[in-house]
Amino acid sequence: MACAALVIAFFPRFFLRVYSGGIREEILEALGFALILLGQIIRVSARGYKAEHSQDSQALIQGGPYQVVRNPMYLGIFLIGLGVVLAIFRWWAVVVFIIVFIIRYILLIYKEEKKLCAMFLQAYPEYCRKVPRIFPSLSSIINLDVIEYLPIKIIWFKKEIGSILTLLLLTLLVESWEDIAEEGFRVYLQQSMWIFLTFALFIIFVILLSKRTNKKDEHSADKS
Repeated sequence: MACAALVIAFFPRFFLRVYSGGIREEILEALGFALILLGQIIRVSARGYKAEHSQDSQALIQGGPYQVVRNPMYLGIFLIGLGVVLAIFRWWAVVVFIIVFIIRYILLIYKEEKKLCAMFLQAYPEYCRKVPRIFPSLSSIINLDVIEYLPIKIIWFKKEIGSILTLLLLTLLVESWEDIAEEGFRVYLQQSMWIFLTFALFIIFVILLSKRTNKKDEHSADKS
């Protein structure tokens, strides 16, 4: 990542999208930031759920986000990276990102799967037959309540807030730098209300999910 940042810093015009002010650019930016925020929710949910239920890595987790994909944290990373590329990079960078992601993470996933197969000789192969590796099926998302596969707690976000804000601010800075230079700060704010709307919806969604997660936990505690 450090090497990539240096290369981009020295050759920004080659990698970064040139400001055009068109509707296509605005759609790509909106989609990019939406994917970044969605990826952050999935990653935080997966990491927080795993921390609470892994029993020091002695239990095979099959609930929460792990009931729709076997590697939800990697799915979150993929969406975050793809969102950054769509928001600020040229279109061909999407292809480069996907190739790099496959090389980096697919090999890591196979290595982890071998380890899990050795730890859970019967349970993990059965789990693999039921749940896809990294991209969820549409039916699993539709048929389940969102709180079943995307539990969220505010405390999980507090642990990740530094990295989340850093990434968002850096992406926003790169995306807005040329826009502000071309149009001015006031015009940029007027044209970029969708950014603030996206952030507001993200915060509302996280709060609603956290409230439903807490209620679900309280209900489970009352039953037990």
